[in-house]
Amino acid sequence: MSNQMRQKMADTIRFLAADMVQQANSGHPGAPMGLADIAVVLSEHLRHNPKNPSWLNRDRLVFSGGHGTGLIYSLYYLWGYGLEIEDLKNFRQLDSKTPGHPEYGHTAGVEITTGPLGQGVANAVGFAMAAKFMGAQVNSETANVIDHNVYCLCGDGDLEEGISYEACSIAGHNKLDNLIMIYDSNRITIEGSTDLSISENIRGRFESQGWEVLECDGHDFDAIDNAIVTAKKSDKPVLIIANTIIAKGAGELEGSHHSHGAPLGEEVIAKSKEAAGFDSSKKFFVDDDVLARFRCAVEEGELLEKEWNHSLKTLPLLEQNEALEALLTDNSGRIEWPEFSKAEATRSTNGKILNAIAKAMPNFLGGSADLSPSNKTYLNDMGVYPKGRNIYFGIREHAMASIANAMALYGPLKLFTSTFFVFSDYLKPAVRIAALTKIQQFFIWTHDSIGVGEDGPTHQPIEHLSQFRALPNFYVWRPADGAENVVAWQVALSMNESPSAFVCSRQNLSVLPKPAVGEIAKGGYALTNDADATVTLIASGSEVQLALDTKAELAKKGVVANVVSVPCYDLFIEQDKAYIDSIIAPNTKKVAIEAARGLEWYRLADEVIGMDSFGASAPAGQLFEKFGFSPEAITQKI
Repeated sequence: MSNQMRQKMADTIRFLAADMVQQANSGHPGAPMGLADIAVVLSEHLRHNPKNPSWLNRDRLVFSGGHGTGLIYSLYYLWGYGLEIEDLKNFRQLDSKTPGHPEYGHTAGVEITTGPLGQGVANAVGFAMAAKFMGAQVNSETANVIDHNVYCLCGDGDLEEGISYEACSIAGHNKLDNLIMIYDSNRITIEGSTDLSISENIRGRFESQGWEVLECDGHDFDAIDNAIVTAKKSDKPVLIIANTIIAKGAGELEGSHHSHGAPLGEEVIAKSKEAAGFDSSKKFFVDDDVLARFRCAVEEGELLEKEWNHSLKTLPLLEQNEALEALLTDNSGRIEWPEFSKAEATRSTNGKILNAIAKAMPNFLGGSADLSPSNKTYLNDMGVYPKGRNIYFGIREHAMASIANAMALYGPLKLFTSTFFVFSDYLKPAVRIAALTKIQQFFIWTHDSIGVGEDGPTHQPIEHLSQFRALPNFYVWRPADGAENVVAWQVALSMNESPSAFVCSRQNLSVLPKPAVGEIAKGGYALTNDADATVTLIASGSEVQLALDTKAELAKKGVVANVVSVPCYDLFIEQDKAYIDSIIAPNTKKVAIEAARGLEWYRLADEVIGMDSFGASAPAGQLFEKFGFSPEAITQKI
C-alpha cells in the first residue's frame, strides 16, 4: 500500500476521532490522533475476523489507554465490526454502543474492558499467557493450532502505573514471544510534560525484564512497519517505543497537553482538515476508497478463519484433536466432589476441592501470589505453566488478578487466583473490572479474620468482607465447613457471568449438621428451626460454630435461639422476602455475629456483634476472647 493512501487513512481516523469528541463535548482526541499512523500499519498485520470476533486463533488487540476510544471505535467501524456512523455520532451518549471507555460485551471487537491505566498492559500479558498455555496443550512440532500474536497499545500513564512493572516482569520471565506492546511515547500527560514526573530509562527497564526493545518514529509508516515485522520474529516479548506527537495534525494544539482530554474546538478541527486536504464542512466523513481499504479486513478475516478451521481437520496427530476438544468441552459434570467428615480449615477443604475440579477439567488452572503452601492452592501432579496448570505469579497480586481476567476471557479457560484475604487490597481494581465485565474468575482468599492470630493487625482483614459484599455482580462465599465449600464451588462454576470469591479460614472449623444442598445454594439457610425461638443468630464462616455454641449458652438462661448460616450474603439477599423470612423469623431478635466490620448485616439484623477496631498479635483463641467473640460474651450482650 502506498504511503499516500496510508496517510489518507490515518487522517480519516484523526478527524473521525476529533469529530466524535467535539460532538460529545467530552473525550480524548489527543491519543487517537497521535496513534492514527500506527493504527493504519497495525491494520495490515492484524489477523482477525470482524464477522466472528470470537474466533479462537485471532490476534488480540488491547487498548490499555482506554480513554482513546475515538481511535478504538473508528477502527471497529472501519474494519466492519458492526458499528455505524450513527454510533460514532452517539459517542459517550446514554445507551450508545460507543461509551466513554471500551467495555467488553458491549461493543463488538473490544477484547476486554480498559480505562484504569495499566490494567490493559496486564490484560495483554494475560492473553499472551493464555495463548501459550493453549499452545502447550495442543501444538506439535508439525502443526501449530494456536499461533497468534497479542498486541497492546499503551502510553506513558500505563507504564507509570505499578501494575505494568509487575505484569511486564512476568511476561519477560515467561518469554512471551507472542506479545508485542506498542508504546505511544508522546511524553504528555494531563498535567503537562512527562518530565514533571518521570525520568527513568524505559528501554533499560524493559531490557532488564527480559524484553526486546525496538524504537521508531510513530509517524513514519515504513519505520512502524519494519518495527512490527521485526517484533514478530523475536523470541522475547517486544516493546516498540513509538515516538509520537499527541494530537498529530491538530494545528496549534498539536503536541499540547490541552489536547489530551478536551474537545479541540470547531475552528481548530476545520483548519486541521483543510491542512490535510479534507473538506472542512464535512463531519464524520469517510471516503469510499478509505473504507474499502479498511473493510478488506472482513474478507481477509473470513479467509483466515476458514483456513484455520480446515487445518484442524487435517491435524496429523489424533492427540491434538483430543486435547483441543477436551479444552473446549464443559467437563464440570465429571467432577468427583470430596466429602468431609472431620474438623478442617476451609483453606484445606478448598484445596481438596480445587484438585478435584482440576482432575475433571483440563481447562482449569491458576496460582497464588507466592502463597500456595498457605492458601492450599497447589494442583497436585498438574505440572507448572505453560505446559502444566500451576502458575507461579510471584508476589504480584494486582498483575496476577488482571492477567487472570484476560486469561478467563481468552476462550475456554477457567482461572483461579489466590492470596491472603488482607492482600486483596492489592488487587481490588482488577476484582472490580471482573465484576463490571462479567468475568468468571475465582478468587481464593485465605486467613480470613482475626483468626490469623500472631501475624497481627497488618494481616487481619477487618473491613474486607464488607467492601466486597458491596460490589455488584460479585459473590463472596465464606464457608463454615467443607460441605458449604463444595456447594460454593458448584454454584460459582455455574455462574458464567460473575466472579466469585472464596474466603477461607486458617483455623480448623467443625463439621456442621448437614443441611440441604439447595438451601446452601440460596446463600443462607437455617441450621436450627425451633418454633418458639425469640432470637435468631446469623453468622458466616468461623462464626457459625460460635453461633451454635452461643445458642447452647442462651439455652442455659432460658432463651431459645435459632442459628442461620449465610455462606454467601450476596446470594441470600437476592432471594425473595418469603424465603428470607422463612429463614430469619421477623418476630425474633436478630443478631449477626462476625469477627469483622459487618456493617452490611444491618440489612438483616437488629444488632451486629462485630469488630470496631483493628485486631492484635496473639494466638487466635486469645484474640476471639479479647474482642468479645465467645459464647459467654455474646450471650451477655444479647
